[in-house]
Amino acid sequence: MTTISSALSSLRLVLAILFALALTACAGSGGFDLAALQNSDINNFRAPSGATLSTGQPTAAQLDLAARAGVKHVINLRTAGEEVAFNEAEVVESLGMRYYSIPVAGGVGINADNASALSRILADIEGEPVIVHCATGNRVGGLMAFTALADGASIDEAMAEGERWGMTSERLQGMVRESLSGI
Repeated sequence: MTTISSALSSLRLVLAILFALALTACAGSGGFDLAALQNSDINNFRAPSGATLSTGQPTAAQLDLAARAGVKHVINLRTAGEEVAFNEAEVVESLGMRYYSIPVAGGVGINADNASALSRILADIEGEPVIVHCATGNRVGGLMAFTALADGASIDEAMAEGERWGMTSERLQGMVRESLSGI
């Protein structure tokens, strides 16, 4: 009897240790910390869809915070000619995140083709935390308006979706509404 009792005690101890190790591993893997990003002062920060975030241009320090908060991907909608004080692709990749670029040249770049390219990337990353950004978040919102229209929304609903994602410029809203009306 003591041998069985001793074996059960040892088994319970081993299971308790394994459970504690599993909890530690899960805690150390770091989930997605949306609150840390919401408090980061990233220009026009929005979290309209789970872990898919829309922002203006993040700084290198904000990208570092994003990586520590669990962001796995960064999609840059800025063109090569738009100056940034650092090499964003290098910074993003050095932080362990994956970098994507869809150069959207102002209002004319907000179109169905670029919206489709963005949708494909978002589908490929399967819900992993991602920042989609341009200089101010307006182009992100514009592309999401095109996506909403393609998904069956009315023009007014698509425009509201664009605003939810960061399209705040009245000038750009007018251009996007006109483009959506022509589809």
